[in-house]
Formats: sequence, C-alpha cells, structure tokens
Amino acid sequence: MPHASPQLISAKLEGLRPTQITVGKLEVSLKRKQWSELGKKARTEALASHWFPAILGPEDRYYIVDHHHFGLALLEEGVKTVSLMLQKDLSWLDPLKFWAVMDHHQWVHPYDSEGMRHDFHAVPKRLEHLQHDPYRSLAGELRRAGGYAKDVTPFSEFLWADFFRDRVSSEIIEQDFTKALAKAKKLARSQEARYLPGWVGIVNAQ
Repeated sequence: MPHASPQLISAKLEGLRPTQITVGKLEVSLKRKQWSELGKKARTEALASHWFPAILGPEDRYYIVDHHHFGLALLEEGVKTVSLMLQKDLSWLDPLKFWAVMDHHQWVHPYDSEGMRHDFHAVPKRLEHLQHDPYRSLAGELRRAGGYAKDVTPFSEFLWADFFRDRVSSEIIEQDFTKALAKAKKLARSQEARYLPGWVGIVNAQ
C-alpha cells in the first residue's frame, strides 16, 4: 500500500526563525563540509529529503523546531530555499501566548552558551545570530562517536551538553578537542550519566 507523501512548504531559508539560542559550530562546520562534497544532483536530493519541522507563528513567520545546525550550514553555503513540514499553525496567537504554547510543547530551548535560561525575546530572530556553545559541539561529536544513542527527547543533545559543563573545561574543548572527547566518552558511560536520554550503560571491563 503506498504511503502518503508529506505536504511540504517552500520557504526562504534566511527568513526562518530559530527556537534556540545556541548551536555547536563544530557540527555546523561538519555539515558544511559534507554539503560541499556533494554534487548538484546529490544536493537536490538532500534538500528534498531533509525538510525542516516548523511552527507558523505571529505575523506568519515560520519557526523551525529542529535541524538548526543543518539550516545554518546551508545558509552559510549560500542555499536560498528549503522545504518545511508545518507542525502547527499558531499564527493567530499573540506573542506571549505563542511562546507559552511553544514552551509547553518543548518546541523552544531558550538557554545560552553557559546553560542559563533567558526570556523568549533572547532567542535570535535569524539563524546566523545563533551563539556558539562548545559543549553542544562536544555533545554532538560524542553522539556520532557512539557515546550515547540518538533519542527522540526534545533537545537531548543540550541535556548532554549541560552534563559536561562542570565536568569538562571549556579550555580543553577549544584547545584539545580529542582529549575532551575522550574524557566525555568516559563520563558518558558512568552512573552519573544514567538519567540522560540515549545513555548506553557502563562498558564491562575485559
């Protein structure tokens, strides 16, 4: 039986609104590198298969609730248009009610690069204004390295980033990322991390 195709909306990438304050710039750089290595046909296919989940908000603006790193990478690579999957139309709400609903559904993550929560007005209005959080870079690379499993929990990578904030120094992340990643891998398998989404447990000693 054929499956129904999602109804996608074409939108200008530069006009999309973020729903978080930070990204890991290492992850953005990695996605830019992957994009630069694709041919024209592969890029077309990638854009067709990587749509952005979005909420229609006040003043008919689209707020993306995932794929911020990919979106910023595409923007920096000069991509103009992407496809959106509309999750909810909240355009009829006033801004205060809109953000309250976004927060209720865990569609917004208003935390800065130090893990501190802010008012919703601190969320940037453009993707290129997202702040760099080195711990988000560490958490993203750790997941790719198998340190924890991909999980459907909203903003799960940020929960891991916060776990490392008082356990791995930002200086090590910036100056010796390999060393920081090795330390993060060990911490990720500890009992301390067992509450985090995607925790894969302790490795048995051989």
